[in-house]
Amino acid sequence: MKVSCLQENLAHGLSVVARAVATRSTLPVLGNVLLSTEDGRLRLSATNLELGISCWIGAKIEQDGSTTVPARTFVDLVNTLPNDQVDMELNIRTQMLNMQCGASTNDIKCIDAQEFPPMVPPDLETGFSFDVDELREMIGQVVFAASNDDARPVLTGIMFQIDNGELTMAAADGFRLSVRTAHLPSLAGEPAHAIIPSRAMSELARILGEADKTISMILPSDRGQVVFRNKNIELVSQLIDGAYPDFQSIIPPNYSTRTVVSTTAFIKASKAADIFAREVGYSARIRIIPGSELEPGTLEVSATAAETGSNRTVVDATIEGEPIEIAFNVRFLLDVLNAVGTPNVALETSGPSSPGVIRPVGRDDFLHVIMPMHLGR
Repeated sequence: MKVSCLQENLAHGLSVVARAVATRSTLPVLGNVLLSTEDGRLRLSATNLELGISCWIGAKIEQDGSTTVPARTFVDLVNTLPNDQVDMELNIRTQMLNMQCGASTNDIKCIDAQEFPPMVPPDLETGFSFDVDELREMIGQVVFAASNDDARPVLTGIMFQIDNGELTMAAADGFRLSVRTAHLPSLAGEPAHAIIPSRAMSELARILGEADKTISMILPSDRGQVVFRNKNIELVSQLIDGAYPDFQSIIPPNYSTRTVVSTTAFIKASKAADIFAREVGYSARIRIIPGSELEPGTLEVSATAAETGSNRTVVDATIEGEPIEIAFNVRFLLDVLNAVGTPNVALETSGPSSPGVIRPVGRDDFLHVIMPMHLGR
């Protein structure tokens, strides 16, 4: 193998794939990045056997070939090189990669590419096509609600369902639920269902900024994998086996009080309460008081800690229904408020011990259910 490419392109490609490198593995090759020439470009790939990421960069190919380079050494070294052309040549017999850039000359001991796990074949069926910006937004509105507890593996993933041109993504951890839908006529056809690890979806959202306008999702039959692919990137993830809970039954069918408030004001009030709520399990009290003909309604966010003190922020709100007092985990509130994406947000409540529902005002494609906390005194 003998190739040349720009240092900035190589550094960028490594930043895309490096997060998939295995940090602890009994297989040394999983700590390496695969370099391979493919169709006149240089392919960089990394995998931990659960998640694999590839990125293609422009390069001048003088001699085809492949090898695997220790990821940490390679990344650190490339980041120190000048912004210039990088020339790499592999000695196949010794598996030593010579890399030259400007005044820098380096020899890196590699592992034969044949020891690297086989990559997904490029001739898979086309699958479903998504708009990159919309898919990134959808992931951002649900991924934070997935569980980090491996005791219930299905809850560590995102439920991904396509049916009659409707895409639904849902995530829950037992304390909150996020559901995002999108009507995509291009998805009409065979239905699809999968539970994709939330980490894989987070990584996909991270690298989607480097993608084209669209990206394809492929569910190869009998492989237990999902593949997201376009011209320059590919992400492959193992799917989670199991049946996802019936999340529709968790969504309250009605409410007694609906509060509409500025999203920005609600975020600021929650951030202030968070400072004091840290000592009390992040519990913040929400007090909703309807207005009158002369005065607007108010939403009050407060938190009290024995050691630190207390905080109370009052925000004007439009309220339909009865006054109510309820407590929520303020960190959960901030997660969803930062993901809403609209100027105003609606909080629907039915009582201090019933779940609250948060919806963006002016959109009906997203909702978040959040379980209440004990009010205390």
